[in-house]
Amino acid sequence: MSYENFSFEVDGDGVALVTWDMPGRSMNVLSQSSMADMGAIIEKIAGDDAIKGAVLTSGKPAFCAGADLSMMGSQAGGSGAGEQSELERVEAMYEGNLAFNMLLRKLETCGKPVAAAINGTALGGGLEVTLACHYRVVGNNPRTQLGLPEAKVGLLPGGGGTQRLPRLIGAQAAMPLILQGTALSPEKAAASGIVHKVVAPGEEVADAKQWIKDGFALDPIQVSKKAPPVPAHSLQPWDKPGYRVPGGDPHSKGGGQAFTIGNAMLRKTTHGNFPAQQYIMSCIYEGLQVPIEAGIRIETRYFTKLLNDPRSKAMIRSLFLSMQELNKGARRPKGPEKSEVKKLGILGAGMMGAGIAYVSAKAGMDVVLLDTDQANADKGKAYSEGLLDKAISRGKSTEEKKQALLSKITATTSYDDLDGCDLVIEAVFEDRGIKADVTRKAEPKLASGGIFGSNTSTLPITGLAEASAKPENFIGIHFFSPVDKMPLVEIIMGEKTSDETLAKTMDYVAQIRKTPIVVNDSRGFYTSRCFGTYVSEGIHMLSEGIDPAIIENVGKMTGMPMPPLALNDEVALDLAYKVRQQTKKDLGDKYVETEGEKIIEKMVVELGRVGKKAGKGFYDWPAEKGGKKHLWPGLRDLAGTNKGAEDVDVEELKKRFLYIQALETARCFEENVVTDVRDADVGAITGWGFAPWSGGPLSLIDMVGLPTFVEECDALAQKYGERFKPNQLLRDMAAKNENFYKRFAPEKAAA
Repeated sequence: MSYENFSFEVDGDGVALVTWDMPGRSMNVLSQSSMADMGAIIEKIAGDDAIKGAVLTSGKPAFCAGADLSMMGSQAGGSGAGEQSELERVEAMYEGNLAFNMLLRKLETCGKPVAAAINGTALGGGLEVTLACHYRVVGNNPRTQLGLPEAKVGLLPGGGGTQRLPRLIGAQAAMPLILQGTALSPEKAAASGIVHKVVAPGEEVADAKQWIKDGFALDPIQVSKKAPPVPAHSLQPWDKPGYRVPGGDPHSKGGGQAFTIGNAMLRKTTHGNFPAQQYIMSCIYEGLQVPIEAGIRIETRYFTKLLNDPRSKAMIRSLFLSMQELNKGARRPKGPEKSEVKKLGILGAGMMGAGIAYVSAKAGMDVVLLDTDQANADKGKAYSEGLLDKAISRGKSTEEKKQALLSKITATTSYDDLDGCDLVIEAVFEDRGIKADVTRKAEPKLASGGIFGSNTSTLPITGLAEASAKPENFIGIHFFSPVDKMPLVEIIMGEKTSDETLAKTMDYVAQIRKTPIVVNDSRGFYTSRCFGTYVSEGIHMLSEGIDPAIIENVGKMTGMPMPPLALNDEVALDLAYKVRQQTKKDLGDKYVETEGEKIIEKMVVELGRVGKKAGKGFYDWPAEKGGKKHLWPGLRDLAGTNKGAEDVDVEELKKRFLYIQALETARCFEENVVTDVRDADVGAITGWGFAPWSGGPLSLIDMVGLPTFVEECDALAQKYGERFKPNQLLRDMAAKNENFYKRFAPEKAAA
């Protein structure tokens, strides 16, 4: 019998080798067809007396990447729900997931030993398949990752992961891995007890077969009086007589303590914003008190409930579906041919330039890192050396790889070294004069068809392009710090930027494996402009007399990664002061000064408290590494603090923080700065950390509902000023009860 997605062969010892190798795909995924094949194969293994055991492996470099995206579409706000009623849709969702779970249960109770020979990354459903096997051996490849990352995109493991992993290694060890979506290396997975053995790459199948053969020397186990004995190694630990959960079940002293502490930590870190984490805790707590079949049904129930939670739908759509579409080039112009940057020039070897050099050299490009003097250029190159030394110390790189990457970076002061660059990116100070000077010097060195990019975060690209002899080849390429960690690149189109330049820029971003969003020119573009409203709202609250500790705690409660005053310090108060002074100069009489700006001016001009870089701003920052920051004691007197916890409405403060950012996003959409809902939401979450649980600012507006959102913003505007006044687009959509993801439904991702 042949299978669409698997090959199946039985050796002379009766061991079946099942190789997962889906045609036309770079990775194996759990799809309708692969699960159908899996069901037939399990029946074959269980029913054929000639088969003594089976080894499951992959014919691809990775084992399995998890669920097929197309299976998630209709469940996460996409199309495909058809004519089903809400009840029918939920029932179908539950039954479909339960069927997959019971399929894996059949695998582990088939009466034959089944080993997983994991020859590459196994994530999500891929790892859950291996957890249903009786033995797991993995090749020691540093690129291999094993984990259940579902929580990161608003999901919970729906293939028995919340039931098998805690039963395997104990709830205390399993909960952090599932709640945080942590991926482990082969060695760490073995140390934690998730896999049984780590072998050299290529030896996985041989080891798995040997384990099956060696196991037949063990005495069989009598599980039930009604059933004959079965090979000891064909049973999962939880199916053997006398099994106890490692560390204890929820009602034992040790197990109960794990859940008490776990719940407290979960509340502290999520503030109740993330339903996936809450449901994961419930799955584990309830599931460990019952037999595994019942536990699987509990997991399926919560999985279905989660898929119908608006927060989960929004997260899946933005962090899973939209992210994948953008990474595949959904926003790339269709016409221009694919391009490749072979030689890259970077002007400015500071933190940003050094980071860009590292990620580009890592992608195989020859990089020219230019600065005003050789010491600065060398320091920029040393940044890559430091990152590589850290990777070597963690076993993730080698000295040979380090030297190969460093040989790709040329630190220099000579513009002649830029000859033949396909792309030059300037990352110099935010000064129009300096940027114009380096543009004129570097642009003539570009190769034929080469393009020029500016890594500015605020200055309009159209104005900077005036220094270019070919403004159609000039574009904004806004990276985020630290470049080696931040996944987003904001690409800014100037008035004269061509589609070909955009396509080449997106091809470069794909080379360095970052996620691109495309926006049109504007002061602050999209991300800096909207991010600024969050930190500014914190200063508004400060000027209203609200205690700074309350402001910071409420900021964290919204789901933002950092509180607003601390973020002001991180960015630097003097930078914010300079940007406001430049904006005031540019806008003239149209500029409206706020009370919050007076606080910033006092901090910077009178007190020299400019932020983290000086060790003092809204916070006093520790001089030594590992020390703790704390709010500056003099801040309350400076700001005139007179409102404590009993004087404020915490829910209203949370709303102010979130709504002001969402409003600015809607304004950007109306002004054509942002033109795609995916760019807006993915850019917000990955660029400045907008509350991930919401799916992004436009998803938040849709979740609240346009009529309600507009009504609540009008109420805030009456109390706190014009900045909360809804724009006309929002009013028009509210009148028709529309939402962004229906009215502005994105086109399908590029093939």
